[in-house]
Amino acid sequence: MAFTGLAMQGFGGVLAVAQKELCDRRGWLTQAEFLELLSTAQVMPGPNVCNLSLMIGDRFFGWRGACAALGGMIALPMVLLLTLAWLVGLAPQASATHGMVLGALKGIAAVAGGQIIGTVLKLSKPLNAHPLGLPAAMGLAAAAFVAMVVLKWPLLWVLLGLGLVACLWTGQRLRAQQAPMPTTSKGPP
Repeated sequence: MAFTGLAMQGFGGVLAVAQKELCDRRGWLTQAEFLELLSTAQVMPGPNVCNLSLMIGDRFFGWRGACAALGGMIALPMVLLLTLAWLVGLAPQASATHGMVLGALKGIAAVAGGQIIGTVLKLSKPLNAHPLGLPAAMGLAAAAFVAMVVLKWPLLWVLLGLGLVACLWTGQRLRAQQAPMPTTSKGPP
């Protein structure tokens, strides 16, 4: 039921609703846990919110929870979308109804863009505690943006390249944080 509610609230931007519902309202995840699961969901094939629902369902209720969460995420929205597509198909292309539907979809897209920006800003707070810190994480995000949008590199290569750099850099920082500090003795050997 929770994931059906998420799916029906998040036209074009479920992440903002998911973060608020799962972290703030229900308290199932901390912001850091949500960010960790979301980052894993984004590098897996398929829609990131569906991947996220599978991981959360599995975490709490095993494979049955994963199936229920995914079913809740896609069943009712799919029925609604198929119904809307059927209704739009019935309306003549030059009709006022067709124009209203197109206008509504453009409005939803603008709202979804705002939701995504808000979610990114809210989820950036836990990055301060990340071993790389917020400036390095933002630098990696900017490098990914430039690689994909400006240089038009394929997502797979950007993920492999920058992902490898981020993993190695984070691992090095974690090892440095865990390494014991050398002690100096001032007495005779």
